[in-house]
Amino acid sequence: MGNNLALPDWPSKIFANLDVTEATRQEYYHRIRLFIDFVQSHGFTRNSYLEYKRYLAKRTNLSVSTKNKYLIVARVYCKELNRQGFVPIDITLNIKSFKQSRKHKKDGFTESEVQQLLTAVQGSDTCRIKALLSLLVLQGLRQVEIVRLDVTEIDLVSQTAFIRGKGQDDTEIIDLHPTTVTALKEYMRLYKIADGPLFSSTSNNSSHGQRLTTRSLRNLINPILKELGIDRTVHGFRHFFTTKLIQSYKGDLLTVAQYTRHKSLEMLQVYNDNLKHKADLPKYYETFIDINFIQNEAPTSHNPNYK
Repeated sequence: MGNNLALPDWPSKIFANLDVTEATRQEYYHRIRLFIDFVQSHGFTRNSYLEYKRYLAKRTNLSVSTKNKYLIVARVYCKELNRQGFVPIDITLNIKSFKQSRKHKKDGFTESEVQQLLTAVQGSDTCRIKALLSLLVLQGLRQVEIVRLDVTEIDLVSQTAFIRGKGQDDTEIIDLHPTTVTALKEYMRLYKIADGPLFSSTSNNSSHGQRLTTRSLRNLINPILKELGIDRTVHGFRHFFTTKLIQSYKGDLLTVAQYTRHKSLEMLQVYNDNLKHKADLPKYYETFIDINFIQNEAPTSHNPNYK
């Protein structure tokens, strides 16, 4: 395997033969460019995948989660090069992904932040945003699940919807909260939505009328969060939804999973552990209340951190 193997035009050929959704394929196209650029600069050898991992490890501007996403796409690509006969060996063998903590790096929205947001989007001209927020806040839907929704999958009479979940080919039924039903009814009435995608682009460019993408969904929500000074991501709504349910059902994770549709209780346990940890913090603070590093300030339990 020489160092001058030309790869730039290969992703479209390689990924075209993968049994994945079109959204996943587009994500692969986007993330493989970094590996292609790396190979163009360093050559393509038996050690290219390992060297690429080491290169990613040195990148300080990427989270471990993001590094793994780039590494996984490069692994799929290299394995396909071998499977489809373009290279004689699988250069990814025995090379592991980055070790990643299962704990959440960012908390979800707080109750007050959600209330602040909902107060800011009152008025009939914001019914589209309110419909989106109802699916994020009250249903805990993932962004991809929202943009995949068609009008025919929403039954406002029975207050149900058919959702195609993460990595799923088939749909599963969910119950809609009454407030969600009201928000969707108003949105569909004012925007005259009768068929096709539930949410489509209203911009004046070439994407007008096409199904909303996860990126365009974030572009609708993020400016509002920025204006309100709320430092959260759109995924934080699902954290809020899950956390509220665990609190309400007092840690009954099996019941909570029926609403969040987590396939494994392991992730829900992460939420549960985080809640227990937060609840225990006052005791931790109180344990060291007599240890004072600022000599002119007497230790006090009235410090906000000791609530």
